[in-house]
Amino acid sequence: MEYEVIIGLEVHAQLNTTTKIFAESPTEFGASPNTQVSTVCYGLPGALPVLNVSALEKAIQAGLAVGSEITLFTKFDRKNYFYPDLPKGYQISQFDKPICVGGKISFEIKETGETKSIDLTRIHLEEDAGKLMHSADPSIPSSYVDLNRAGTPLIEIVSEPQIRSSEEAYLYLNSLKNILRYIRVSDCNMEEGSLRCDANVSIRPVGSSEFRTRVEIKNLNSFKAVKAAIDYEVEWQKDQYSRGLSFTQMTKLWDSVALKTVPMRTKEMAHDYRYFPDPDLPPISLTKEYVDELQSKLPELPDARKKRFMNELGLPQYDAEVLTSEREIAEYFEETFSKSNDAKKSSNWVKDEILGYVNKENISILEFPIQPERIGEMIALINKGEITGKIAKSIYEEMLTSDKTPSEVVKEKGLGVVRDDKQIEELVVKALSENPDAVDGWKKGRDRVLGSLVGAVMKSSKGKADPKLVNELLLKHLGPLGEKPKS
Repeated sequence: MEYEVIIGLEVHAQLNTTTKIFAESPTEFGASPNTQVSTVCYGLPGALPVLNVSALEKAIQAGLAVGSEITLFTKFDRKNYFYPDLPKGYQISQFDKPICVGGKISFEIKETGETKSIDLTRIHLEEDAGKLMHSADPSIPSSYVDLNRAGTPLIEIVSEPQIRSSEEAYLYLNSLKNILRYIRVSDCNMEEGSLRCDANVSIRPVGSSEFRTRVEIKNLNSFKAVKAAIDYEVEWQKDQYSRGLSFTQMTKLWDSVALKTVPMRTKEMAHDYRYFPDPDLPPISLTKEYVDELQSKLPELPDARKKRFMNELGLPQYDAEVLTSEREIAEYFEETFSKSNDAKKSSNWVKDEILGYVNKENISILEFPIQPERIGEMIALINKGEITGKIAKSIYEEMLTSDKTPSEVVKEKGLGVVRDDKQIEELVVKALSENPDAVDGWKKGRDRVLGSLVGAVMKSSKGKADPKLVNELLLKHLGPLGEKPKS
């Protein structure tokens, strides 16, 4: 039987506030256990939560960026359950009035060129729980609780079950991550737990509209793990149905060593959590003017920027995709272009030379040692004919280890283009005498040899000869293609 895969994703993104959502404790990653906590984090009697307005604003901006409707009257609820890393015995979340409703995430399927949009159910605010650490020594059966993460501000982005494959899930997550990073509400670092994903997976016969039993998969700490877990779970469910077996709705964990999903517990329903409004936090009333102000602070989003780069600057789709993959890269390119006034050359330098260096050194473009205006000035010098592409490479290498401008490097090292006709003509004559086979090839009608002769002249001039003048003088000495040269 042929099956259709049904996937819905629940993504938890940590908001990059400096303090927690209901306490003044810091949220810095990597601190010693239980050093970023307060009475609120510990859930001590009498400790009252106070909303971090920055977390609220970042959640609203996330919703606006994906086209959600912002709930003007919202509240917080207590989600009750017991777990050792949840000191209060409940998690402050949002139940029936999430801060954002609806919205969508779009992505392109490369194989078909199709753009697919996945509807969002909601985005809501909540606090994170702590973390359990288990002894690696089997002779010490102990677990420890680190509450540094307790109270860290999260948004949970819940999709509709419209994703149809693990590849679509991967593309959806990439698009979502790109948006959240672009608007700078989260760094989305999965290795540090800033972005976590749970996948709800079920299958049904092709042509059926009825949803079957779903399984929620947790412990997905990379996009690669999301794809692998979904693929495994789909095959497991197909096997169950093919043997006439059924299974209950459950939560599973992804075992990254065994590369399979393993049962964790039966899936809880909303009523199991006994939600009720948090009595310590007053409801939140927002105004449209407040939301509009937050909207005005949003940057140009990646898809819109990509289209602008293609339509207004004439860049190929590949270039535009690379340049808009991160906001910082896009901004570096735009600053370079503003100085060079050459979109394609600026793109080539950024995506090839600069990103090549960044990836090799494993740094961010913000740490790249050459400011974009210096790259832009160098490109402008190329276009003015004051330096050649080869000279530009030398200038680039010099700028990697100094604060000099391209013009300063040219002046100090005498790297300007040589336009002296007599000097270049001497190099042309020399190249012709040293390359008789190329000259003979030109005489026989092989026009490709001109490139090798130009290269020979440029090499002997150490890249400083004016390429246009070199071409003119070579043609003057070679004569018409297929005829005997003049010298």
